[in-house]
Amino acid sequence: MGKDGAPSYFTTRLEEFVNWGRKNALWPLPFGTSCCGIEMMASLCSDYDMSRFGAEVVRFSPRQSDLLIVAGIIVSKMAPVLRTVYDQMGDPKWVMSFGACASSGGIFNVYSVVQGIDTILPVDVYVPGCPPAPEGVIHALMRLQERVAKGETYSQRREVAARHQKSLG
Repeated sequence: MGKDGAPSYFTTRLEEFVNWGRKNALWPLPFGTSCCGIEMMASLCSDYDMSRFGAEVVRFSPRQSDLLIVAGIIVSKMAPVLRTVYDQMGDPKWVMSFGACASSGGIFNVYSVVQGIDTILPVDVYVPGCPPAPEGVIHALMRLQERVAKGETYSQRREVAARHQKSLG
């Protein structure tokens, strides 16, 4: 009840409320393969403290995570494993490509290195650098949270398209 005795409430769309909860409770799964993995770990330390942004619950099980952070070189033999980890995650799920190697193959322009994980996974946000600083992770996390709140991520758009297709058919 409000001060004047009237009921106090607010209205919003259910989808906006759910997205607000999703953006403030991201559970990352770190997939660190090289030097970028160390920088990614530094973003969880007290100096940078990703927990301020609701992403402190790091899980090492794909079934308990919704944010896949790919940090480092992905070789061709590892690509199917990465895709399997992604497929095991529940929907909605998000992907952060961390560093030059994950985003574009970096300095390793050879047949054995995947030239960007966006060839095997849908990437929602990229973190540039070799290796990127922990501030880059925080910045990318905040950009991802904005996109989740607006429903602009790949996973959310796919979810809406599936509902629309179901209603048509």
